[in-house]
Amino acid sequence: MNEQLEHQEQQHEITSKWICTANHGFIAYAQEELRRRFGQVKAMVLIPSEVILVTLPVDESQVIRELQTDPLIFLRHIQPVQQEFLLAEAGQEERNAAILSFVQSNQALHRGQSVAVQLRKASNDAGAVDLALLKSALEAGLSESGMETVTRDSHWIVSIFAGKDTVYVGISTPEDNLSDWSGGALRFQREEGQISRAKFKLLEAERAFGLDLASFSEGLDIGAAPGGWTSLLLERGLKVTAIDPAEMHPSLLENRRLTVLKKNASEVKFRESQFDLIVCDMSWSPMQMVRLVMDLLYALRSGGTAIVTVKLMHKKPLQTIRDISEKFSEHLEIRRMKQLVHNRDEITLYMVKY
Repeated sequence: MNEQLEHQEQQHEITSKWICTANHGFIAYAQEELRRRFGQVKAMVLIPSEVILVTLPVDESQVIRELQTDPLIFLRHIQPVQQEFLLAEAGQEERNAAILSFVQSNQALHRGQSVAVQLRKASNDAGAVDLALLKSALEAGLSESGMETVTRDSHWIVSIFAGKDTVYVGISTPEDNLSDWSGGALRFQREEGQISRAKFKLLEAERAFGLDLASFSEGLDIGAAPGGWTSLLLERGLKVTAIDPAEMHPSLLENRRLTVLKKNASEVKFRESQFDLIVCDMSWSPMQMVRLVMDLLYALRSGGTAIVTVKLMHKKPLQTIRDISEKFSEHLEIRRMKQLVHNRDEITLYMVKY
């Protein structure tokens, strides 16, 4: 009996620490998703409305496995906390040496592998931490150990977050962090002549959902103006029908693969199963947008894909998500829902028609 109790106590004591990041204003919903997934969550705010330090009642491998198998909607980035360094206990040079020693002692890192060093700070007054100096020390030490330090496409990421009193350090793969960008803050370079920043949203959706937009043949863009999403579909080689009573950007109008219907979506009719892709990025209320897309689903062939942005304009986004999921699920398989970096008060859905 005593052995059984001791075993139960040991199981209960298994925990792991993480620094979790969401889009600004949505970290509370990411925390609620973690609570529903893992049970009790102890949390401390590091950056208000955006970054928290959490302790979960499961080990690191289980957290990674579950988040990769069934990703959360609002959790943008996660990094393990495997070691903590109190700022009051050492000077900068001594602390940098201790962090480097911890990193070099990790048995998973080997000569010839590539490592990205990613550093973030809670605020400008987050202790006496010179991140540039720390990064230089780590990269020099890793190079001396036979590893290549890179910015992108690394085997490993050394994640460092400097809080007010503590430096948190973890080592993981890019996949384990849910993103290979520091804090998950994916950025695309603005192109000359780019129609709108909305294009970044569809670019990110393509990457986040593992899609190849060039594999589709004919797309319908609902609420297309001024044409940010339409422009990307045309670049990928699709034939595109764009619906919107507003004006499309003049640079698109000479494209022979584009048909523009200057109407409301409720006023148009298409052939059954005409499209293999439907996209919609409109600033409508969630349920209005759902009805609009559902009314045009007859034009999406079976097995076709829908990428839809849902505005979370109400105070209960989790309830809104449940409501729209219930409606969409009548005709579509929801493959993934995610708040993208380029989403604001919205999420993006990737769905496939039954």
